[in-house]
Amino acid sequence: MKALVTRPREDAAGLTAALLARGIEPLLEPLLSIELAPDAQATLAAALPGTQAVLFTSANGVRAFASVSPQRDLPAFAVGDATARAAQAAGFARVESAGGDVHALAALAVRRLDPAAGALIHAAASAVAGDLAAELTRAGFTVRRLRLYEAVAATRLTAESHDAIAAGAVGAAIFFSPRTAETFVTLARAAGLQDRAASIAAVVLSPAVAAALGPLTWRRIEVAAAPNEPALLAALDRALHAAQTGDKEQRA
Repeated sequence: MKALVTRPREDAAGLTAALLARGIEPLLEPLLSIELAPDAQATLAAALPGTQAVLFTSANGVRAFASVSPQRDLPAFAVGDATARAAQAAGFARVESAGGDVHALAALAVRRLDPAAGALIHAAASAVAGDLAAELTRAGFTVRRLRLYEAVAATRLTAESHDAIAAGAVGAAIFFSPRTAETFVTLARAAGLQDRAASIAAVVLSPAVAAALGPLTWRRIEVAAAPNEPALLAALDRALHAAQTGDKEQRA
């Protein structure tokens, strides 16, 4: 069986290894490509003075920050463990993970930081999930949300993915974000593959991702119990077990 992995290639190594360990062939189909904003370096340089910490809601934000600034002495607060590992790899000395979503990240920042100690930088794209800045502003913080990169949606499925889906060789598809899910729905319809979703188990990181897949009929949708990769893999295992036992009950 093949599993469609829709996240950026540079973030997929751990998931790919976990799939191979389960006897599943990963089929990499990054549906978003990351492009650095043309003015990222100047934007970040202007925002750094008076900043007490930086907030990362994705590994892409870490990589964008690291590519345009050598500064690593600011405390880095990450939405989850994968983003925290990216910050550590980039050289940030103090890194803390919220282990959840933007609400957990906001709560962590409120516990650890003082609004009077300086502004917070949120390294982001133009489109963000949740409203981290609004939550922290209500707690008295000044948040500088910087558009350092863009996530550009793919315009077509690769030939390999198209052919595998058309042939019924893809038994699972893994989605980490609503935008990735929306992109797949659009591209599957454009390729005339929308009906093939009925033979695929969608494994998703959150209910919001599941909702974005709603326009297609899936064999099942399995939602991770928490927004992290271990929970996502547990959801995959549930989907695999259901397929093996013939349970076709839909989950959302």
